[in-house]
Amino acid sequence: MPPPTGKPIVRIAELEIDPEQIESYKALLSREIEASIRLEEGVLALYALAVKESPEKIRIFEVYADQGAYQAHLRTPHFLEYKASTSAMVRSLRLVETEPIVLADKLDDQRRLR
Repeated sequence: MPPPTGKPIVRIAELEIDPEQIESYKALLSREIEASIRLEEGVLALYALAVKESPEKIRIFEVYADQGAYQAHLRTPHFLEYKASTSAMVRSLRLVETEPIVLADKLDDQRRLR
């Protein structure tokens, strides 16, 4: 993959899943996230969470190196398989576009200390 050419893309996906299918959904989501992190250099972070006491409400925090990395992610076989496999499970999906202010993690701190 070419080096990032723009600013990072950060978005939050807000999903509501059919409660009868939540365990199947979580397994498919876990497989998709693992593949994305392992195979895609431009996928910097994917964090999936359930709203406390509402396990059918899933939030995914997504960080991509740039718009090109995000667009490439949407075309990968593992993402397309995830979308096809979960389409009947997802009751609603809302994508929240964000404007990053500060992006940091412990790994950034550890790299700076070396």
